[in-house]
Amino acid sequence: MSTSIIRTADGWWVKTADRATKIGTSASTTAQLLADRAAIAAATGDTVAVDGLDLLSPLTRPCRVVAQMTNFESHVRDSGMDPKTVPLTFFRKSSASIGGPFDDIVKPTHVRFLDYEVEIGLVIGRDLPVGTDVTPGNLTDYVAGLVITNDVSARDIQLPQTQFYEAKSYPTFTPVGPELVLLDADELARFGDLRLRLSVNGDERQNALVEGDMLYRPLAALQSLTRFQDLAAGDLVLTGTPAGTALVAPPKPIEMIGALLPPAVKWKAFFKRQASNRKYLQQDDVVTASVATDDGAIDLGSQRMKVVFA
Repeated sequence: MSTSIIRTADGWWVKTADRATKIGTSASTTAQLLADRAAIAAATGDTVAVDGLDLLSPLTRPCRVVAQMTNFESHVRDSGMDPKTVPLTFFRKSSASIGGPFDDIVKPTHVRFLDYEVEIGLVIGRDLPVGTDVTPGNLTDYVAGLVITNDVSARDIQLPQTQFYEAKSYPTFTPVGPELVLLDADELARFGDLRLRLSVNGDERQNALVEGDMLYRPLAALQSLTRFQDLAAGDLVLTGTPAGTALVAPPKPIEMIGALLPPAVKWKAFFKRQASNRKYLQQDDVVTASVATDDGAIDLGSQRMKVVFA
């Protein structure tokens, strides 16, 4: 049975419905908490209302943040690519970008086009050095649980640079939580039943099931990562986003013309067209995100974030 963990400034809690019980642990990091499963299991007794708690990200910093690129078929098509030709690839984000589930998303002054990407985050439960043999039988040894994440992206930084690190690593660009949901093997086997949703000011932008849309599942992702990347308990692996982001590929004829232009000219023209796209995040927009199975058996909770221009 899943266990939902939440965090406040003064400790860790087990959440049950709308109540929470304090965990008796000295753990100050997510990795330390995951090593103290006995304390999690022993959390019983007095409860408090979750609504009265100021929740932080259940993932503590520093940690590694690794993300899968274009990992949903619908998003691949939105990006103007063929899903059959998309390999399993990754990029890194700074863990300084991790924020709480109800914190403001802060747009830097030099960023014009701010985008959203609801994602499922895998929380690594034990050290995973290069060369580790990850199998269906031991996957839950390494994936302790799941969290909601939002891979906030500065598109006008990302695209001209043709790399993602800066554009996705500004402070507040990886909201995490509110819950770290610890899963057993049977529950993790229902990963395909999870539905990702994101709305802006109540307007639903993203709504997709993992099943039938995600190209590379957690097992494939970790098997690939262990060829070259050490991971440790408390690290975070983002698994991609479905269609519905503000950014979509231009029509093919325009894309073909753009390919013939010098890069500076091409991107100037591209972002001139993007200026009329009101789906990019604006001052005071409210972004909500949730991930759960349709039957509610696995529920990672909901984020609610306001966009603030620095």
